Amino acid sequence: MTYVQNKEYEINPQTMALVAKQGERGQVFTEVIERIESFELPKCPSEVVDDSCRYFASSLDGRLSGTKQVTSYTHKPPIVISEAMGIYFFPIISPKRKDCSWIAHKYIRSYKGEPDNTTTVQFANGTSINFPVSDGMFANQVQRTAHLRVILEDRFHSSPVVDARGERVAETFS
Repeated sequence: MTYVQNKEYEINPQTMALVAKQGERGQVFTEVIERIESFELPKCPSEVVDDSCRYFASSLDGRLSGTKQVTSYTHKPPIVISEAMGIYFFPIISPKRKDCSWIAHKYIRSYKGEPDNTTTVQFANGTSINFPVSDGMFANQVQRTAHLRVILEDRFHSSPVVDARGERVAETFS
């Protein structure tokens, strides 16, 4: 595993997970799991998520607020990083905690609860990672992310409003 000291990193369509790891002195860093490679960054996962949201003209707080507006989810809400690229992530614990790992919804192949009340996730590339959350909580996060995806993708792909003359009309915000 490579440790990248000063690399600028944005979540991209290859990013499968941002896993919180704890160093010898208690500092939290991120193991980035992509389809083909893995490496470590000296920031906590939520900082990486915030940087990526900012790259796509928002912020983690903005995305969390957006999810709350659309779904009414207030605890551990999933977020969209990039609508255009269809990148949806969810936190496994409160995103305000430094040790919060984030998972890309589209790369989950399967997951299984373990006897120690953790969940092992198998990703699309065959990689498996164990997370310190119950399978019921994990299933809830997967379902909530799917719900957000359906709502937003429906909005992105719905037909524009057309008036009687066949011209496009801007929709009002209400």
